[in-house]
Formats: sequence, C-alpha cells, structure tokens
Amino acid sequence: MMKKTKVAVIGSGNIGTDLMIKVIRLSKTLEMGAMVGIDPDSDGLARARRMKVPTTHEGVDGLIAMDGFDEIGIVFDATSAKAHVANAAKLAPYGKKLIDLTPAAIGPYVVPPVNLDRHLQDQADNVNMVTCGGQATIPIVHAVSRVTPVAYAEIVASISSRSAGPGTRANIDEFTETTSQAIERVGGAERGKAVIILNPAEPPMIMRDTVFCLIGDADHDEIRASVEKMVAEVNEYVPGYRLKQEVQFIPVAADEPVHTLLPEGGPATGVTTKVAVFLEVAGAAHYLPAYAGNLDIMTSAALRVAESIATGAAR
Repeated sequence: MMKKTKVAVIGSGNIGTDLMIKVIRLSKTLEMGAMVGIDPDSDGLARARRMKVPTTHEGVDGLIAMDGFDEIGIVFDATSAKAHVANAAKLAPYGKKLIDLTPAAIGPYVVPPVNLDRHLQDQADNVNMVTCGGQATIPIVHAVSRVTPVAYAEIVASISSRSAGPGTRANIDEFTETTSQAIERVGGAERGKAVIILNPAEPPMIMRDTVFCLIGDADHDEIRASVEKMVAEVNEYVPGYRLKQEVQFIPVAADEPVHTLLPEGGPATGVTTKVAVFLEVAGAAHYLPAYAGNLDIMTSAALRVAESIATGAAR
C-alpha cells in the first residue's frame, strides 16, 4: 500500500474542522499530522484531540516546534488572508506544500476541474483555493467561455450566516476581490464581478449560487452541454453540487444596451445574450449541517488538490 502523506491544518474554525474530518474519513492518501489553532478551548482543537490528532494552540510557531513537523508534507491554511501572509513567510524555509483556503492569493488560483492538472505540472509551493463562491461558480464561467467568448461574468454566492465563521466575515472585501479576479484569470471572462450574501434566515438556507454571463451569438445547445458536463465533474468530488434548473438564455433587448466596460476601457460589443445558471450546493454534513455547502465545496476542492499532490509525489 502507498504510504499516506501527513498533512497539517492551520485554523480550528469551521473550515479547518470540516477539512480535518474529511481527511480522516475520506482520504486514502492523506493522514492528519497536526491540527493548529490559537484558542485552546476551540471546538476544532477539542475534536482533534478526541480523534487522536496531535494539536497545538500556539499557531504556526507551535506547529514548527512539534515533534512530527518534519514528517508533514502538505499544510492547509484555513485562517484569514492577513494571517496566511504571515504563516506562509514562517513556513517558507521548510519546503512544505501550502494549500491556501483564504483569499490571500499569494500563489496561483486553483479550481480543480479547470486548471488543477496545469498547476500540478508547475509544482507551485503555494496554491490558492480562491473562495467558496469561486469554487462553485468559476467552473461554470469556464464551461461557457470554452464554447464562446464571455464579455462579462457576474456571480452571486448566497450562504447561511450560520456557516460563516469569524474568518469569513473578516475577509468579505478580500472575498469579492479575489473571486472577481479568478473569474477572469481562471474562468476566462473578460471582466468579472462577485457578490456574497450572508443570509440570516431561519431555518438556515442551503448555499445558492447564480452565474450570469454576457455573450454574443453562439450555439446554445453546445453551451448547455458544456455546463452540464462541468456540473457532473464538480459533482464527482462535491456530491451536493447540482443545477437548480436548466441553463437559461435571455436575449439582450435593443432598448436595454450593455454598458459593461472591458479591461482596456472600451464598452463590450456584440453582446446579444445573457446566460443564467442557477446552482445549489448541499454539504456532506461532516461538521456543520447540510446547509453549509460553502464549507463542503471549499474543503472538498482543497482535499482533491492535496490528494493529487500526494499522488504525484508518490510517483
């Protein structure tokens, strides 16, 4: 049997705890080497101790000082954008592969069904998982842009406020900026925009994502097939990811002209149609209940990247 790669998770909040549970329950190639936090009384560290995972509440400094640190090959950072900058600097001398689940975006953006293979070949030491909204919607933007040019793409990610921990709430600005950039760089849109909504509804609502793309004349059946194929690919590692309804194509009326400006400053031309895609993401309920699909898609994507890195290293 292939030896498992030991991993550490920095951040004992919602995302980090869900990721730890996924590594323990699901992964055949990864093994928990450490759970790292800064609050000794956090639920994540308490769960890790119950699961016999080595822990420290002294942050990255505590991780580096742990007896088993040298055996850890991959480090997930599920803290905050600001904290990741400091964490990455401290870990840089040790040659660990970093998977960044914050919007810090020090390393290249990775969305598994779109560009994971390319970044595995590049062997970057620090890769960024964009955001939960980005992981849910960028595959769809890419599915449209591989068929026809996308002048503008706008995504709206709506999640339950219960599933948004302090790290997420502290990074709202970074969320929108990072996701918008990744819509362009990874999704392929000429201009991108991202909006996040923290919905306080009770009972908590499931994660919903809406994707709008402005395109010119194109084969609608080909776009529809491309989107459905992409949804199936994401569903392979996020079983709760699905279309809420068929892809919609809405003609842009002559009396409702498009005023979107392209990056070079000129207006978008030749836009005839708005493509609308409505998604739902149910979580696997490994930590928070199924409404927290935003946790599930982020940690599932990070797990897929880490397993691919581990498998490649084993070869």
